[in-house]
Amino acid sequence: MKKDRVRKPIDKWNGESIPLGASRDVKLTVSESYSSMSVRIPIHIRRAKQDGPVVFVTAALHGDEINGTGAVRQLVQDPDFELIRGSMIFVPVLNLLAFDRHSRYLPDRRDLNRSFPGSESGSLAGRMARTIFEEIVSRCDYGIDLHTASVRRTNYPNVRGDLSDPEVRRLAVAFGSEIIMNGVGPPGAFRREACLAGCPSIIMEGGEVWKVEPGIVESAVRGIKNVLHNLEMVDVEPVSPDYQVIVEKSKWIRAEHGGFLQFHVKPGDIIAEGQPLATNTTLLGRGRSMLHAPFDSVVIGMTTLPATSPGEPVCNLGKLPKGTKPSKLRRMRREEDGLEGQVVEELSTNLLIVEPGKPMKKG
Repeated sequence: MKKDRVRKPIDKWNGESIPLGASRDVKLTVSESYSSMSVRIPIHIRRAKQDGPVVFVTAALHGDEINGTGAVRQLVQDPDFELIRGSMIFVPVLNLLAFDRHSRYLPDRRDLNRSFPGSESGSLAGRMARTIFEEIVSRCDYGIDLHTASVRRTNYPNVRGDLSDPEVRRLAVAFGSEIIMNGVGPPGAFRREACLAGCPSIIMEGGEVWKVEPGIVESAVRGIKNVLHNLEMVDVEPVSPDYQVIVEKSKWIRAEHGGFLQFHVKPGDIIAEGQPLATNTTLLGRGRSMLHAPFDSVVIGMTTLPATSPGEPVCNLGKLPKGTKPSKLRRMRREEDGLEGQVVEELSTNLLIVEPGKPMKKG
């Protein structure tokens, strides 16, 4: 159940007024360091000359997931990016304590993205979450949170949200990713709790930790602009994907044996049931077993570490909707000079892709 909202004004920050048509860099104190210094996250506020929706775009909620940081910085620095109505809150690094440690987690070893809406008297993570919720979410009508895969994994760009909420569905579809994953998110997750508080929010997942990858940044920037166009906040032409599918179920395919993997698919590949995913080999390259797709699917994520042990995740497959043919989607995707094709090739450069039963070649 959504809660009654207590809204804070967008035009007042730390006692400073930000009128319509103005932009300001502000800082939000979220905690203190071990040396008793204030931990203040940098925020950029941008307001159009005409009132309208307030939207947050946040990144690095996990401190090592910085592809989104690159996207936020690009938008803030773009001289041609102009709002025609409404306001934006840009946060390039939400979890500064983890970012400074090149870590996913806070110094108290907690996951900030499982700590919302937080508590004024709780743990370090809970207190930070409460401040972020009160100072950012409470000012906004909509939210976009940018993520990557976790360590030693990569994700093909996809949007995630609770599609039972019409406004979340609106944002997710407008973003323009090929893949939309339907789900409310885990308890304590930023976007789940923001939605419950009355601020419809989505996340984008794409790429790897500790990197700013050009194709992922372009995908994020394009998607954010698409959403803002849908909300009538910018005057830009939206860019639609060649196809769009809603994934209701995903599954990690796990290694059956220890050994060294030979990958047969790339992140973003559209594959058919029974298609080979990876071959597990000995260190001398002798085949032990082969993993196959259990259903028609899209490769949402993959491990980037070929050394594996039994039970470790290899490929995250998003099940295609009933009646959706992989061959049709492959035909619909633009040639490799389109953004989606470029991203598939870009992400695959971190893997060695081989055809089943053939000598290895660089992906």
